[in-house]
Amino acid sequence: MPDSTGLSAASGKSLSNWEHVQQSIRKILKTPKGSRIMRRTFGSDLPDLVDGKMTRRNILAAYAAAATAILAWEPRYRMTAGRVTRADADGSITLEIFGTYYPRGHRGDYSISESASVRVIYGGA
Repeated sequence: MPDSTGLSAASGKSLSNWEHVQQSIRKILKTPKGSRIMRRTFGSDLPDLVDGKMTRRNILAAYAAAATAILAWEPRYRMTAGRVTRADADGSITLEIFGTYYPRGHRGDYSISESASVRVIYGGA
């Protein structure tokens, strides 16, 4: 029996466990803060950062924005590192996130964990 389930935003098919968490992380990071009417704090500051120059400072700010948003909104995952694997002139970036997946973290149970990574592609303008 899966620890968590949901629906795929793309296909409507059932998702469970790690696949559901990956979708959740992508949704969190791609949603600008303040864009949801009934949940203004949902999302991340990442959309505000991807159009900037990919300087060391801005890349660090992107990692911090991702880690902060995941910590606030996804109890089943803790980010430990990040890496920008691609940054294009049109404002799109590919961010690879490394961390720890807690299958029962949404229940407050952090006794089971495993290393996991997710790739987030944020399309620019």
